[in-house]
Amino acid sequence: MKKQNLWTRDELIVALHLYWGIPYNKISGTSNQKIQNFASLIGRKPAAVAFKLMNFTSIDPERQRKGNRGKTSAGKLDKIIWNEYFNQWEKLSYDSTILLAKLQNKKPEEIFDIDNELKALRGFDIERIVKTRVNQNDFRNRILASYDEKCCITGINIKSLLVASHIIPWSKNKKERLNPQNGLCLNSIHDKAFDDGLITISTDYKVVLSEILLSKINDLSIQKFFIGYENFKITLPNRYIPDREFLHWHNTNVFQNYSDGRNM
Repeated sequence: MKKQNLWTRDELIVALHLYWGIPYNKISGTSNQKIQNFASLIGRKPAAVAFKLMNFTSIDPERQRKGNRGKTSAGKLDKIIWNEYFNQWEKLSYDSTILLAKLQNKKPEEIFDIDNELKALRGFDIERIVKTRVNQNDFRNRILASYDEKCCITGINIKSLLVASHIIPWSKNKKERLNPQNGLCLNSIHDKAFDDGLITISTDYKVVLSEILLSKINDLSIQKFFIGYENFKITLPNRYIPDREFLHWHNTNVFQNYSDGRNM
């Protein structure tokens, strides 16, 4: 009888990290390059990796919330790893990076090609730089995956034009920096407008324009990029719907509100 090739704890940690960075509809062993690369590193077939990622859907509350139970063959160790890392975004990001580096016989800083940056910052905390870069990269991957790599306002699906926008800015709330419910997938123009408070998203998930934009209603470029989206309901993600409290914070603290005091 052929010996069963059981998944190790380290492999499952990296697989779970991969799971959160891929849209549900792109978990495929035949076409997803991330899955193929990881499979090559651990000596498994891409189909086996894809199947393992699908196993995680059976214990993913976000899938159950949508009435999709996913695969039902998640094993005991799968569940242990899930429970250990669920919502522990910084820990998962850093631990999986360390393990990936080990698999590739690299230092963690080499994965993100920041050697030159480190040389310029002699004496700086290398681990701190790596963690910051890892966290920023993973937040983007998780947000884009949650929104199927599409802008939640316009539907633009060109990744180079998409931004994982923080609802509460990175600098304002350390605790919620990596929380995917604190993120929106926006195109670069609407991301900048959101950051500057020219637009916001209401707590019922509709686009609200500032009076600055509404005052330029006769400007054709403003009409094209903004006016048509006033009161437009955003496309909600498959994972982690934006937290209403975070949106309210943005409405109150960032948005350049209407002079008539419209209630958000």
